[in-house]
Amino acid sequence: MASEPSALDLARALIRCPSVTPQEGGALALMAGVLAEAGFAVERPVFSEPGTPSIENLVARIGEGRCLLLAGHTDVVPPGDEGAWRHGPFAGTVEDGLLYGRGAVDMKGGLACMMAATLDFLRERGPEFGGAIGFLVTGDEEGPAVNGTVKLLEWARARGERFDHCLLGEPTNPGRLGEMIKIGRRGSLSGRITVHGRQGHVAYPHRAENPIPGMLRLAQALLAEPLDGGTAHFDASNLELTTLDVGNPATNVIPALATAVFNVRFNDTWTADSLGAEIRRRLDAAAGGVRFALDIQPSNSPAFLTEPDAFVGLVSDAVEAETGLRPELSTTGGTSDARFIKDACPVIEFGLVGETMHRTDECVAVADLERLTAIYRRVLDAYFPASA
Repeated sequence: MASEPSALDLARALIRCPSVTPQEGGALALMAGVLAEAGFAVERPVFSEPGTPSIENLVARIGEGRCLLLAGHTDVVPPGDEGAWRHGPFAGTVEDGLLYGRGAVDMKGGLACMMAATLDFLRERGPEFGGAIGFLVTGDEEGPAVNGTVKLLEWARARGERFDHCLLGEPTNPGRLGEMIKIGRRGSLSGRITVHGRQGHVAYPHRAENPIPGMLRLAQALLAEPLDGGTAHFDASNLELTTLDVGNPATNVIPALATAVFNVRFNDTWTADSLGAEIRRRLDAAAGGVRFALDIQPSNSPAFLTEPDAFVGLVSDAVEAETGLRPELSTTGGTSDARFIKDACPVIEFGLVGETMHRTDECVAVADLERLTAIYRRVLDAYFPASA
C-alpha cells in the first residue's frame, strides 16, 4: 500500500457521513472499504428487535492468534440547530488547526486514528505479524444500544470469534490528551416512585389525601444516608432525583398522585438487584402508611472494573511516551459499550479530549489526531512485538 490515508483524511471522510443514530449514513461502508483494501475480512451484520430500529454493524479481522480488538461507534447524536454551527456539522472543515464536525471527538476521530495506526502498522509489518487485529464497530451506541455491540458480540461468539483484549476509542481525556484512561465504569439504575392520594378541594382536606407530604418523606429517605463511601477505584455511588411532579395546574385542588424519577450511578459495591433491594428497603422503612408503588427499570449497565494489569500498563506506557503524561486510571463518567465488551475480554478506554462532545461546534485539534494515532501505533507495536 503506497500511501495510506492519514487520520485527518479518515476523520474528515467519516464526519461527512451523516450517521445520526440509527442511520448508517455511509460511515460503516467507508470503514469497510478502507479495512477490506488493507486485507481485513469484513462483515456487516444487521440486527433488529421489535420496537427498535434495525442497526448495521461492522466486524473486521486480520491475522491469526492473540487478538487485540479495536472498538467504537460511527453513530452520532443529532447536530441540533445547524445554523448555529461555525461550519456545517457534516462538512469536516479544518480551520486554525481544528477539525469541526459532529463526531469529531465522539468518536469518529478516535476510529480514524485507530484505522490510520493499523494501516501504518500493517504497511511495515505485513499481514503475518504474530497475532490478529479486530475491529468491532456499531451504529447504535448513542441510541437504545439494543441492536449494536451487545448483539454483535453474541454474533461473533456464536461464530467462534475470541478476543484477548479490547481498546475502546471513546473520548476519555477531560482537557488534555494523555490525562486519563478509563479502566471501568459505574453502573446506572433508574426508577419511578408513585405516591397515591385522593383528589379533593383544599378547603376540605379531611375529604382528600394529599400525596405530596408522603412523597417528600420517601424522597428524604432515599437521600438521607449515603449509599456507600466509594471503593479503591470508584467514587461513592450517587442517587439523584431527576423529576418531582404532581401534574396539577390548579391552586385549589389536592392532587391524586405524586411521582418522582431517580437515577443512580453506582460502583462495584452494588449490583442492580442489590441496589434495587436497598432502595425498596429504605422506602418501606419510611412509608409509615404512605401508599406508594416503586417501578425499577431493567438495567443493562452494571458497574465493572478492568483490574490494572500488563495490558493497562502497556497502554499507559504508550500514552506517556507520546504525551509526557502518565494517565490517571479512572472509572468516572457515564456509560459506554465497554459494559458489554467486558463480558468478552478485558477492556479499557482511551481516546480524544471530550470537552466538545455533543456540543455545537464539536471539534478536535488536528495535532491530537496525529498524537493519538502515534499512541495507538505504539500500542500495536508493544502488543505484537517484532521477532528478533
